[in-house]
Amino acid sequence: MEASCLELALEGERLCKAGDFKGGTAFFEAAVQVGTEDLKTLSAIYSQLGNAYFYLKEYGKALEYHRHDLTLARTIGDRIGEGKASGNLGNTLKVLGRYDEAAVCCQRHLDISQEQGDKVGEARALYNIGNVFHAKGKQQLWGCSQEPGDLPSDVRDTLQRATAFYEMNLSLVKELGDRAAQGRAFGNLGNTHYLLGNFVEAIKFHRERLSIAKEFGDKAAERRAYSNLGNALIFLGQFTSATEYYRKTLQLSRQLKDQVMEAQACYSLGNTYTLLQQYDRAIDYHLKHLLIAQELNDRVGEGRACWSLGNAYVSLGNHRQALHYARKHLDISREIGDRNGELTARMNVEQLMEALGVKEGDLSPCGSEFEMQGKCYHSFCYSNDSFAEHEPLDNQRAAPDESPSWCSCNPPVQPLIPFFLSLLCSVQKLGRDPSDEDCFFDLLSKFQSSRMDDQRCHLDEGANGQDAGGSSRDSTLNDMLASLLTSPQTEELFDLIASSQSRRLDDQRVSVGNLPGLRITHNNLGHLCADPDPQEPSDDFFNMLIKCQSSRIDDQRCSPPEGGPRAPTVPDEDFFSLIQRVQAKRMDEQRVQLLQISDLEVPQDFCCVPLAYTALIQFTDSDCIL
Repeated sequence: MEASCLELALEGERLCKAGDFKGGTAFFEAAVQVGTEDLKTLSAIYSQLGNAYFYLKEYGKALEYHRHDLTLARTIGDRIGEGKASGNLGNTLKVLGRYDEAAVCCQRHLDISQEQGDKVGEARALYNIGNVFHAKGKQQLWGCSQEPGDLPSDVRDTLQRATAFYEMNLSLVKELGDRAAQGRAFGNLGNTHYLLGNFVEAIKFHRERLSIAKEFGDKAAERRAYSNLGNALIFLGQFTSATEYYRKTLQLSRQLKDQVMEAQACYSLGNTYTLLQQYDRAIDYHLKHLLIAQELNDRVGEGRACWSLGNAYVSLGNHRQALHYARKHLDISREIGDRNGELTARMNVEQLMEALGVKEGDLSPCGSEFEMQGKCYHSFCYSNDSFAEHEPLDNQRAAPDESPSWCSCNPPVQPLIPFFLSLLCSVQKLGRDPSDEDCFFDLLSKFQSSRMDDQRCHLDEGANGQDAGGSSRDSTLNDMLASLLTSPQTEELFDLIASSQSRRLDDQRVSVGNLPGLRITHNNLGHLCADPDPQEPSDDFFNMLIKCQSSRIDDQRCSPPEGGPRAPTVPDEDFFSLIQRVQAKRMDEQRVQLLQISDLEVPQDFCCVPLAYTALIQFTDSDCIL
């Protein structure tokens, strides 16, 4: 006997609650294939399927089923269901980076919840809108060169809006007595105040978050709170207190068996001990970070660890070991295409070689040990056993933000080969170096301009080419155009175009009959044909929708290049990059404008002194959105 749609859906719900989203989606899809005439059941299946695909990070399918849910809820006049479907759509669009559309959907959820007197739904909608603005603010901050708290006005406005919605959410969940929701609100308020540079306020909220996490025994939330407290204390200059929180972060990460978070905590601890000038302990933690990065095949993380180790060994005066790690950092930066890392590593290698009095030819290829001709210096290599022996007194671990795994799909390049071969031949004929960029772009522009010419329509010229002939051709052409515009066939053509365009609009409309799994019977036909709630959306909703639609053209623009390669074992917003930006700005402020050379009287014994190179300390920030 075949299982009914409801039985399959209940089994899918059970599997999803147990954490088996893959199995749950299989049962939900089977339920859709069987189909049902119960519209409420089908709406629930759409919602559950959308949520399951969301957790599986298949956001396209999640979006599809949440849209089906929204269409069905509107059709049957289910206002509460429409609000929930709008909220789910908003969360999915937020993850896809479509923040304006997400804000419209979440605002719709809030409006419906307030209209229906649904306090729980209203609290969720307020939280979701805050989350949308929070994520948008973080994206705007990416690559921003300002110091913490010194933000562009648009970024500050976005984060302040997020804070306002979180505060409204906190007030409402306190009224409802929902302690778990209060914890989430406290955590996110701490995160937004941190981004705004209000570090004292951030610490206050994160301590509240920590207290509620302990109350519920939520170790993951407790670990995030410790990490966030450490980050905020760093900016207040309280490094010793920060290490205590980072060590608790490390300990909880190990309890949770989260290697990625453990690596991030070691990274943060290594950099904090560097700031405290306790270089031996810093090296110990950076070696732990390096080992985990190697186990996870995180080449970017390995490069950061080698960079930090090189800086620490320089501070201890061990230039040979520092050169070993600087060379490893250089090799890794070349491998992953990190241009900035490569330039910094090359500068470090050159300065260390000069300090040691060695030349490039005296060095062997960088491997597991540092070698010179006639000399051999073995670097320390820690096994799993010695790893534990060299660990500082406390056992700890740390946690990172979830990082998407990117895959690179290379499209076939065969159609481009003849074009670039012809370019290369042209370069060789000109006797110029193919690597000459100016030469290449000159040829490229010529090829592209000729392509444009190929698409132009050329009018045949008369044999005589006289002005009289040209004027007669113009009059003939005008007569042809006039006759074409007045002919009956032209009217038929315009009618055909109009009907075809109207059909295109119809193709974009949603038909209830196209909803998967819906069986239309006499029982539900009345619900499907009857008009839903006649209330129209407010003008504010349409204004937001127009604003959102106007931003669609931005989706067709090329995204800017990323700031550089990212790594799972290095926190998403690492302190090192931040300190680099801050130091660069400070150096600019200390530069002096040079006078005109004619205005200067240079002494005969004047000599130029090279600027001393100062290595920046690598540091990390692992701000987490709860």
